[in-house]
Amino acid sequence: MTDTGTKSQPQAPGLRHIAFRVWGAYLTPYRGQMMFAALSALLVAATTGAISFILKPAIDQLFGPRPPQYAWVYFPLAIVALAIGRAIGAVFQVWTTNTVGHKVVGRMQADLFGAIIRSDLARLRDSHSGSIVSAMLYDASLVRTAATSSIINYVRESLILLFQVGVMFYRDWSLTMGVLLLGPLASLLIQRFSRWVKKAATKAMNETAGFSTAVMEGIDGVKIVKIDNREAYETDRVSTAIARRQVHIIKGANIGASLAPTLEVVSAFALGGAIAYAAWQHAQGQMTVGGFTAFALALGVASQSLRQLGVLQSTFVEGFTAAQRMFKQMDVERQIAEAPNAKVMDHRATGLVLDEVAFSYGAAGEAALRGVSLKVDRGETIALVGPSGGGKSTILNLIPRFYDATGGVVAIDGEDVRTLTLASLRDQIGLVTQETFLFDDTIRANIAYPRPDATQDEIEAAAREAAAHDFIISLSDGYDTQVGEAGARLSGGQRQRVAIARAFLKNAPILLLDEATSALDTESEAQVQAALERLMEGRATVVIAHRLSTVKNADRIYVIDKGRVVEEGSHATLVRNGGLYARLAQAQDLESAPEAVA
Repeated sequence: MTDTGTKSQPQAPGLRHIAFRVWGAYLTPYRGQMMFAALSALLVAATTGAISFILKPAIDQLFGPRPPQYAWVYFPLAIVALAIGRAIGAVFQVWTTNTVGHKVVGRMQADLFGAIIRSDLARLRDSHSGSIVSAMLYDASLVRTAATSSIINYVRESLILLFQVGVMFYRDWSLTMGVLLLGPLASLLIQRFSRWVKKAATKAMNETAGFSTAVMEGIDGVKIVKIDNREAYETDRVSTAIARRQVHIIKGANIGASLAPTLEVVSAFALGGAIAYAAWQHAQGQMTVGGFTAFALALGVASQSLRQLGVLQSTFVEGFTAAQRMFKQMDVERQIAEAPNAKVMDHRATGLVLDEVAFSYGAAGEAALRGVSLKVDRGETIALVGPSGGGKSTILNLIPRFYDATGGVVAIDGEDVRTLTLASLRDQIGLVTQETFLFDDTIRANIAYPRPDATQDEIEAAAREAAAHDFIISLSDGYDTQVGEAGARLSGGQRQRVAIARAFLKNAPILLLDEATSALDTESEAQVQAALERLMEGRATVVIAHRLSTVKNADRIYVIDKGRVVEEGSHATLVRNGGLYARLAQAQDLESAPEAVA
């Protein structure tokens, strides 16, 4: 049996795996644009090298004893032309990488959301929404920066460094070899700083998730915050989360910013040594002023590129760390998955059976259900009642496979639900819960959510059946009324009737009702209960209710306590038996219910 509590946690992928994955999944569709950006970077590097190359003859001829006439025009125009070419290359590079980068981050965010929304309910229950939002916004942006603009900038700076070193070799190979002796030291510094940046980036990402969670909890629970006068506390809590996050962000930024000045010191040693050597060579008549100026310029540009490579290394580390976290979330293996040979249920279901069903939350979790058996056929209504925590909602969650039973069988028309495709299984089931959720969209869109292609006539017919049409058309925008976040612009009864209209439109043969009227006032409950009774007609309905008055006419009532079915029968029979149900009925003043039923 499937263990819903055990989540497969893949190992964090390595750098090579991430690089190939980012390229294959996200950059391959834009390989043409990326190649164009790389060619633009090559143009920047080549023109930069050309400027350094022509500097020696320009200085030697323009400032010589008898400068040629053409030199006054040729060299300035050549430098301006090269500068224009460099600028064009830089602009094309930035435009291209920005466009590709933002498209890539959009695809990453969509893929991450798709992986999360398709993941197991158990995983979503255990995850903080703040960490999900953090991964989609913060982590994906870091990956985008590292995978697009930083890669091209790295190519550009590497090419610039290569061209400048080539110019230096051409001008004086022995001096260049002396300067390059400091290369291993620069490489060692870059590696050391990269490790420090990765450590800070990992902690910053973890704190970003905590910060996002604190903000979202404060907003979602704003009524409780206000009624208990805890605004100051929540502000302090968010401020503390911000402060913890900033410690690591600032640390990472400072470490990254310290690398460039450190490399400048290395460059200064190289420049100092070059000046001393060049002065000695000049005294021997072996180096001109123009030659040294060109060498010094090439060395300066190469040093700047080396510093930029150090900064980009920090960006790569942050992007790699973010990609590790993001892909790890994408790659969590789903436990509620279809069998390789899953069947499509292509007919309307006629009945539902639970046979000796057991369930536990997690491998070592306490059993939530122990040998539960029940059945419901088309046109029947069964009710699940009993103390809170007895397992009623768990039973409902097993039917559409939000979780999988750890023992026994849940079957529809004799087919184990685990042998059916998830889509065809859930097409058979309608669900109305106590905490009705509406999307921040129009009433029309919320009713049509299970059938986006539904016509206006079908939507209105469903609303009439749910006793919602009259209040909808009384609104200023009718069916085009925006309901607000979580339906906040509608009353509780209105939200519930929109949800019932949604279930009418879906027209599923199996109906699950989880405390569908418990949070409503008496007038709203009467309207909603009447709509629910119309909805239940001709369907196999499973109802959870604490108010026994709403289920006393059910065909069968199952009393669930401590994960077991402890009683079964009609309302009248169970009251006469004097068991747990009778005590619950007495507590709700339903002792006279048998006579009322008669």
